[in-house]
Amino acid sequence: MQDKEMKQVLQKAEVLIEALPYIQKFNRKIIVVKYGGSAMSNEMLQKNVIKDVTLLKLVGFKPIIVHGGGKEISRWTAKVGKESTFVGGLRVTDDETMEIAEMVLAKVNKSLVTMVQELGVKAVGVSGKDGGLLTAEKKYAEGQDIGYVGEVTEVNPKLLFDLLEKDFLPIVAPIGLGTDFQSYNINADDAACAIAKAVNAEKLAFLTDIEGLYRDINDKTSFISRLTASQAEGLLQEGLIGGGMLPKLENCISAIRDGVKRVHILDGRIAHCLLLEIFTNQGIGTAIITDEEAEFL
Repeated sequence: MQDKEMKQVLQKAEVLIEALPYIQKFNRKIIVVKYGGSAMSNEMLQKNVIKDVTLLKLVGFKPIIVHGGGKEISRWTAKVGKESTFVGGLRVTDDETMEIAEMVLAKVNKSLVTMVQELGVKAVGVSGKDGGLLTAEKKYAEGQDIGYVGEVTEVNPKLLFDLLEKDFLPIVAPIGLGTDFQSYNINADDAACAIAKAVNAEKLAFLTDIEGLYRDINDKTSFISRLTASQAEGLLQEGLIGGGMLPKLENCISAIRDGVKRVHILDGRIAHCLLLEIFTNQGIGTAIITDEEAEFL
């Protein structure tokens, strides 16, 4: 073997050695992955994300995927001549839009199941309606009634625990059911956060369209690779976080306060971002940790 080839082989070995303590630490622990955004609309990135999650499963993690599908829903509503309207970042959802959303999310769900099973891992796609997984009530945006958009009021994780116990990878579409048995379209971030709390997840990972958190979004040197839940609350109080990142960070803090050990905000447009964040010392995104964990770092 030539020196160059030997160096490449040794580099691969070093990567595996660096990953070993993380594999040992998180073996048999639950990780919830919220999957959506640009990483879902690009076929190559989509396959990379599914490969990442499948690898996590094969090395001993217990992953759960919660997926969105907003761009696909917009595409299909346009096909029937409807214009998508948003209030406070939430889709106004009338009867027809709710029907389209449920059909599209079911299609996306089964597509992801197929991709996982092509890699040799058993997966089961479910809706939040299945087994009473997600109970929801009407959610208002900026005081407005925006139709059948739901706020999660209760999570019954038994179905997910049963699937994990039987060695399946659960893939969840964020549709909930009201106490009146009305279907509700739930923001995927909200659904992932609620599920992570209910299953006492070790990690919750949001795959987004930005690199992570910045103190100043216009200053790339202000990137924050790690902060505590209290520090994150400070950023909110200072008004440093805005736009679509505001509700996402609120979800992150809420998850940490309710028992999730660590939350990651990752750029889903980067190939294998999950593996790079979880299995390397440096990581590539923003990690939000408990105040207690910070004392031991």
